[in-house]
Amino acid sequence: MRVSIELVPRDRAVLRRQLDDTLALGAAVGAVNLPDLLRFDLRSWDAACDVRRDSASTGRPLAAIPHVRAMDVPLDRPWAPAERLDAAGIDEVVVVQGDPPDDMRHDLSGASSLQVIAKLRAQRPAWRIYAALDPYRQSIAAERDYALRKLDAGADGFFTQPFFDVRLMAAWRDLLPDVPVFWGSTSVTSERSLRYWVSRNRAVFPSGFEPTLEWHRRFAVAFMEHARSEAASVYFMPIRVSIRDWLSEALAR
Repeated sequence: MRVSIELVPRDRAVLRRQLDDTLALGAAVGAVNLPDLLRFDLRSWDAACDVRRDSASTGRPLAAIPHVRAMDVPLDRPWAPAERLDAAGIDEVVVVQGDPPDDMRHDLSGASSLQVIAKLRAQRPAWRIYAALDPYRQSIAAERDYALRKLDAGADGFFTQPFFDVRLMAAWRDLLPDVPVFWGSTSVTSERSLRYWVSRNRAVFPSGFEPTLEWHRRFAVAFMEHARSEAASVYFMPIRVSIRDWLSEALAR
């Protein structure tokens, strides 16, 4: 079982503070995953290299797993950041489709996740390439079939959108048996955030859900227990909460 914390690389100073908080969670956490958000100047692969270097300097090297926006990756030439990741000892990535940029000056290749997974598999056959799995964006059958196409293209496994119900996790595990998965969990601690997740991400919440830190602490314990029972990996996406306040109890068990 592996545990990853998702860190948003706003800038290097913020990233270092987030990394220090992550390291304070103890040895249960062995990785961080880093989304690539165009509204920030620090790209995911540069942030991943920083995490590898800075965590190693503390004596607790963490795996760093950058997200790759498929629509940015050129298909007619090698993906340039791959060499920098190799040099930093990074051999895992998450391929996501990516949202269209607000700045129309941003270069886009228009590549699909399937195309980029296949490209990176050919370019770096030893890498572990994860794809995105979203249980909310379309029907279960359609998302399962899309996931199977990603595996056929060369993906090793998946990072999921966050779950809020272990029963839904169990259903998806039955659909993808024996496939490596990082099951996601995030913190939704306000009514505004809840409305966003329902309207924008079409997330499904259980009837007893409460947008409070206490509910998320309890769920983190159940989430970890379920993942351990399945020998599965997990990642946590902290939003407007202290990761230590949220996860200390769940990770200490």
